[in-house]
Amino acid sequence: MSYPIFSFFSGSGFLDLGFENSGFDVVYVNEIHTPFLKSYKHSREMLQIEEPRFGYHNGDITELLEQVQLREYIQEINSENSTFGFIGGPPCPDFSVGGKNKGREGENGKLSGTYIDLICQHKPSFFLFENVKGLWRTKRHREFFEEMKNKLHDNGYVTTERLINSLEYGSPQHRERIILLGFRKDLLEQSGHNVEEGETILPNGLFPWENHMKYSMETIEKLPWPATNEFAEDSSLPKPEGIIEELTVEHWFHKNDVEHHVNAQQFFTPRAGLAKFLVIEEGDDSKKSYKRLHRWRFSPTAAYGNNEVHLHPYKARRISVAEALAIQSLPPNFEIPTDLSLTNAFKTVGNGVPYLASLGIAETIKDFLGGNQRDEINRS
Repeated sequence: MSYPIFSFFSGSGFLDLGFENSGFDVVYVNEIHTPFLKSYKHSREMLQIEEPRFGYHNGDITELLEQVQLREYIQEINSENSTFGFIGGPPCPDFSVGGKNKGREGENGKLSGTYIDLICQHKPSFFLFENVKGLWRTKRHREFFEEMKNKLHDNGYVTTERLINSLEYGSPQHRERIILLGFRKDLLEQSGHNVEEGETILPNGLFPWENHMKYSMETIEKLPWPATNEFAEDSSLPKPEGIIEELTVEHWFHKNDVEHHVNAQQFFTPRAGLAKFLVIEEGDDSKKSYKRLHRWRFSPTAAYGNNEVHLHPYKARRISVAEALAIQSLPPNFEIPTDLSLTNAFKTVGNGVPYLASLGIAETIKDFLGGNQRDEINRS
């Protein structure tokens, strides 16, 4: 069963790729930032994935509330009696603890409300909303989050939510994100999930959140991860006993053959500060800036803004775009255009949802809708 997906705030399409590789059909892509859309198109061409059925929309999502064309696309899907979904992660700096903290009043914060309005207007069968945990942690942001959910409930959706960590899915990056999912009540009935009259939250245990999680955070946190080691360029360091190798930076650098990747030579070269690069210990990520990754540990959140300088574990430089893609757990053959500016390249990589987390969540939604069971029946 291939469910059509409309993607918003698509960036370079890490979230979309997880859905595509789970058997969903991304039919429409929306992204306002032209370099990101260029990267999206390039990556799909290299991966030999067909263009979306309804193409690309390069513009502000706010315009879509009044756009006739999008309405016609959705009418076409509805005429085919298709179950279809919306997926998107609105820009999050206004809710991030380390960001602007303007909340719903910020330009980015307003886009979360717009995305919810778009869902309520077009009523997809299901939706995914992704954002930072600041929406939960700060009281006024939490109030806004609850208001958005109430609006969704009033429009016939039953929701479930979870704070996920990409480590749980096998991605080598400590990245926490809120995932809010909503399903129309008629879809729940079709999928064999009966909910009580007036129920707006899926009962605990009904949505199989853990189906495609490889590790629990409790297990991960108990492991003897190395702390710091003296930095030595091009040094060797044996893998410690008792850790999960799949969750380490070194494993992914080798898995993706980052030294020979198309984006291997793309990294910022400092005008000054090389001396500082030489004295920061391997694994010292205690400061806001100039964090040196440890080869036998996972990376901190891959947010490559002006203040987030991530250094290579055993080279006297910042990490490359190829290495950042590996930390986002993308397939080795995923690439972005080499003529993208370094700022745009690192921003689009840092903004993306880690691929393995995207894949796991998509597979879990498919399980819930009965798609994987139907696939098994069709193959037998």
